[in-house]
Amino acid sequence: MNKRIDEFLQFLIIEKGLSKNTIQAYTTDLRDFCVFLSKENTSFEDVRYPKLVSYMEHLRKKSISSSSIARKVSTIRSFYKFSLGQKYIKEDPTIILESFKREQHLPIVLSVGQINSMLENIDTQKQTNLRDKALLELLYATGTRVSEVVDLKIENVDTEAGYIRVMGKGSKERIVPMGKHARDWLKKYLENIRPNLIKGANSNYVFLNKRRQKLSRQSIWKIIKKYGRKNGISDISPHTFRHSFATHLLEGGADLRSVQEMLGHVDISTTQIYTQLNRKRLKEIHKKYHPRG
Repeated sequence: MNKRIDEFLQFLIIEKGLSKNTIQAYTTDLRDFCVFLSKENTSFEDVRYPKLVSYMEHLRKKSISSSSIARKVSTIRSFYKFSLGQKYIKEDPTIILESFKREQHLPIVLSVGQINSMLENIDTQKQTNLRDKALLELLYATGTRVSEVVDLKIENVDTEAGYIRVMGKGSKERIVPMGKHARDWLKKYLENIRPNLIKGANSNYVFLNKRRQKLSRQSIWKIIKKYGRKNGISDISPHTFRHSFATHLLEGGADLRSVQEMLGHVDISTTQIYTQLNRKRLKEIHKKYHPRG
């Protein structure tokens, strides 16, 4: 079975061009499925619909979230579709499996005031703080994923024209504009702080740590948590900036297609969750301020 999985993963890498993180998620999902089948003394060729239902029930009992189960089911579907196409199996056992509905959680979004408070209360006299300031300004100005900022390179930044070029999911490249604040702070960092951090090392990544290495996802997470706590915001993550970016654009009158393009969403339905959030906010405002709300 491992050989079949390896073939499937190679197909996803070569033919579909999926990102490293997505491939890792597929690998984990299929490994978990393999462990379950092994305990059930069942090969993947012998899996039928009832066994898949048993697996979903097994996941529920482990208190795995609905969104994670939905992802695992989607992975298994893709694997069996591939296996059928390669004629490793005669019929696809997932074909009558109902899509497992994800619980629709609206994303956490900061207010404009909270964003401004966080960005304006950073002591930029310290060089790492100035780096953090440029980082947070860029995250909010562009709505980029943390993985995209981690891998951002010098040659993909144009502070004069005011845009960055990022490689998104599925190795899809896009150009994202950044406003004056982000552009100015990023320029200060690149000209005054980054040369001190790199100290002659050969690296073309934009954001570096004191060890002359690119900042990791975990490091960026910690940076955001630190400044969140300083401003009384506990429930915050790198994605909070992305959610806030999209929501504030839509609240300001931006059209959905433009926001979709800047976020790098393949399907506009993914972007539409922000319109739901906007409607929820409008209802709350109406209820609070309307005389008969």
